[in-house]
Amino acid sequence: MAGARAAAPGLQPVYVWDLVVRLSHWLIVFSMIVLTVTGIDIATPFLVSADTGFTHGYVRIVHMYAAIVFSLAVGARLAWMFLGPRRSGWREFVPASKSRLSKLRDQILFYMLIRPHPPYCPGHNPLAGLSYVAVFGLYMVMILTGFALYSASAYTSYMRHWDFLLPLLGGPQGARWIHHVTMWLLLIFAVSHIAFALLTSRSEKNGTFDSIFSGYKFLPRDRKADDE
Repeated sequence: MAGARAAAPGLQPVYVWDLVVRLSHWLIVFSMIVLTVTGIDIATPFLVSADTGFTHGYVRIVHMYAAIVFSLAVGARLAWMFLGPRRSGWREFVPASKSRLSKLRDQILFYMLIRPHPPYCPGHNPLAGLSYVAVFGLYMVMILTGFALYSASAYTSYMRHWDFLLPLLGGPQGARWIHHVTMWLLLIFAVSHIAFALLTSRSEKNGTFDSIFSGYKFLPRDRKADDE
């Protein structure tokens, strides 16, 4: 609650992101960093001498273990959308109400620098929520193409059963291309995600950027924490 004691006058600390949301977020972040570095090496390996041992084999092993962490973290977050509290639920991602649709428009105008301030959203703003739907779709593409690629050499593993995906993806080369392009799309999202989080945090002065560490945002005392 150190962040709560630092709240400015007129603001109250509100616990917005629970432990499951924050833990799954950081597991996805760190596993994606490892997957990107090792994946680039797998796609375009650097040359090593014959006496350096199993260098690229170790890179592939690290890649596979990071993929397991990534898959479990994504699966846990998807499940938490239906099992967790309202702020973590699927309604934060899909603008199903008139209020959320109205705030979706206002959020777009804010990002276009037409509105001076974003709409009041204690949790995810509607545009961010919609973008996360697309991102989780990309996560699933990464996972399924990764399973398909692994199945091509998993002769004695249960993972070989994922080989039914290969013909649907255009064979190993098609799966590899989709896997590679999806990685770059996720990296582009990551950069824009950080930029928009900083913009919103600076504009609202509510600790949006810091909240993924502490779980707390600082919201006006005269507004309800659940006022959407």
